[in-house]
Amino acid sequence: MSRHRTTDDVAFRGFDRDAMQFWHELASEMSREWFAANKRRYQSVWVEPMLALLRDIARGLSATYRPLALAEPGVLRIHRDLRFARDKAPYKTHIAGLIRLAGDAIAEAGIAVLYLHLGLDEEYAGGGCYRFDERRVARWRRAVVGPPGRALLRIIASLRRRGYVAGGYENYARVPKGFAPDHPRAELLKYKGLVCRFPTIPAGLLHQPQLARWLLDHARATAPLVIWLRRHLG
Repeated sequence: MSRHRTTDDVAFRGFDRDAMQFWHELASEMSREWFAANKRRYQSVWVEPMLALLRDIARGLSATYRPLALAEPGVLRIHRDLRFARDKAPYKTHIAGLIRLAGDAIAEAGIAVLYLHLGLDEEYAGGGCYRFDERRVARWRRAVVGPPGRALLRIIASLRRRGYVAGGYENYARVPKGFAPDHPRAELLKYKGLVCRFPTIPAGLLHQPQLARWLLDHARATAPLVIWLRRHLG
């Protein structure tokens, strides 16, 4: 018996070649009225293909992460948090999509299997934990100075040899109190989080279905780092 195809079943075909024009116009207009008039366009040229892309990748990653489960992929809000911002522009000029481990936070303290950021400011693809929360930073320090730290150093070294940028997105200036300044794992102790950035997305690949395979291959390669984070930080 056949069934109706749902939006969850749609395979990624590539982002439209003129999709980036949306961000240029949004940056120029930056008004709620303009966005309201163009919201359907945003959904069709960015949100829907991003979700199709992430779902394709998540299906391909399910065996890699088993027995860990992956949460349903999602797209982060386009609205900026203006509570403490000097820049009062209401919208971001990029889209950010996320595949995370089931049960983990969507916020920057969560562990991402894949974080994909596309727009005017930069293109970014990678995984890991952007910033450890208070609970995880304590677990991180205990882990990296113990035997798990040796395994993590091997994972990071292997990824770096293959062209990945693995390390802290932001670092403390000094080794935290309670640890010797010349601790053999001082580099790790200074990380505020641990992420692994993929190589630069090849030119033109955003507009091709093969982007899903390219991201899937890199997400599989970086899975040992993500699994280490979940195993030792919870």
